[in-house]
Parts: sequence; C-alpha cells; structure tokens
Amino acid sequence: MFNPTRRNRNIGTAKQGFGQDNSLEIPRPLEPFREFYERLENYSIDYRTINSHEFVFITEETRKDSAHACTIRDISEIIKNIPKADYGDLRFIVLRQPKRKEEIKSSVWGRLIYSYEFENDYFPAIILEAQSRDKKLKWSRKLGLDGQKELKRLKEDGHIFQEDKRNYIAEFDLNAIRNTQLYRTLIHEFGHYVHYLEFVERPGFEEEEFSEWEKRNDRYFQLPSSEKEKYAHNYADKLKKELTENGVIPFDKKE
Repeated sequence: MFNPTRRNRNIGTAKQGFGQDNSLEIPRPLEPFREFYERLENYSIDYRTINSHEFVFITEETRKDSAHACTIRDISEIIKNIPKADYGDLRFIVLRQPKRKEEIKSSVWGRLIYSYEFENDYFPAIILEAQSRDKKLKWSRKLGLDGQKELKRLKEDGHIFQEDKRNYIAEFDLNAIRNTQLYRTLIHEFGHYVHYLEFVERPGFEEEEFSEWEKRNDRYFQLPSSEKEKYAHNYADKLKKELTENGVIPFDKKE
C-alpha cells in the first residue's frame, strides 16, 4: 500500500520550539528530526496481526510510580472491532512512559502521530501514555461547554471527583484510567486518523501529482482544532455506542 508518510517526514509535526527561559522546557533531542515522544528507553516489541493487518506494539518500561492502564491484549480486542478500512497505514501502537517534565508541560491520555520514527522506519502511530500514581486529575470549576462535556465523560469513565473552592479533583484510579484510554482515547485517536484519510487520501491518489497531495495535506493541518476534535469525538462516540450495544465493551482486563 502506498505510504505518503515515507515521502514527507514532517507530517503533522509542530513547527515551533519552546522558550529558552522556560525552566520546564521539554529537552530538545540531539537528533534534529526526532520529537520527544519518539525517544524511547527500555522498551519491548510485540508484533500482532489483527484482521490481516500487522501492528507493532512498543511498550516502554514504566517508573515505579507509574503504570500502563491498558494491556496489549486489551488494545488488540478494541482494534479488532474497528473497521479494517480505518487502519490505513497506521502501524505503531506505543505504550509510552512520559518524563516528569512532559507530564507537567504536555500531559495527555494519548496522541496520534501522523509520521512516527521508530528504528529508522516511519508510520502513523497511536500513543497511550503511562499515568503517574501520584498525579491527581484537576479541573477548574470554571469550565466552558467543551470542558463540561469532557468532565462528564470522565465521570462516566469512573473517575470520582471531589470539589474544593476552585477545582474538581479526582484521585488516581487505574481502572477508571483504563476506561478512559481504552474505550475513548484509543478510538478517538483512530477518529483523527480516519478524518485525515478522508480529507487527504482519495481514489486515484497514486496517479496524481505529489503537489496536489501536499496541498490537501496542508489544508488538513490548517483546519481549526475544534473541527478536528468534533470529528474524532463523533467517531469515538458512534463506535463506542455500537460496541456497547453489541456487548463487546466493557470487558475485564486481559493480561
């Protein structure tokens, strides 16, 4: 299958750096084209073929105070129930241990990387990040509409929030985190990738000029983040509803 990520290393990557006077700056890599989420240490590799599509699971060892909420078998079970047409060229599933500064500066449940470098190969990747047992979920009580919706989703995932004068605060709960990352984040990131495929790819792409593909690719990354988030949320909500109604989820942790 044609893989445009091999032709354009910079798909979807940030073009800006961080302030030099910022004490919480995420260190830049010595290698000029490797991002912080591509610098893995002490990892294992597991190859899984799902619906005749090979995925590479890369699991980074966690710190003693952190944990991966989802297992490879958990993730494989969800991917098995995602339409194969939505896989595209996505290949890498990364269970990553973020650095402490990254948890402060760029904390996420997961992320989609449109061109991820791993062992000198480049493919789209979905990253699910390990979570620190010492970290609490903290949300301001002054939330906009989108924030209110996300807080509601987190409560539905099983996170129990207490209120103080300024914030909603939830303690670390590995099972609730698993619900968030497995039943929402993973599917949400697939939704982002499907949006990209539908916007950029089309029949006959291999016969057209590369410049035309570049134009569509550039237009996609110029879309408002709200538009891309809306698409991914709708994709995830629809698929999660189908899987729930069909009795696929929830399921017990698969070791």
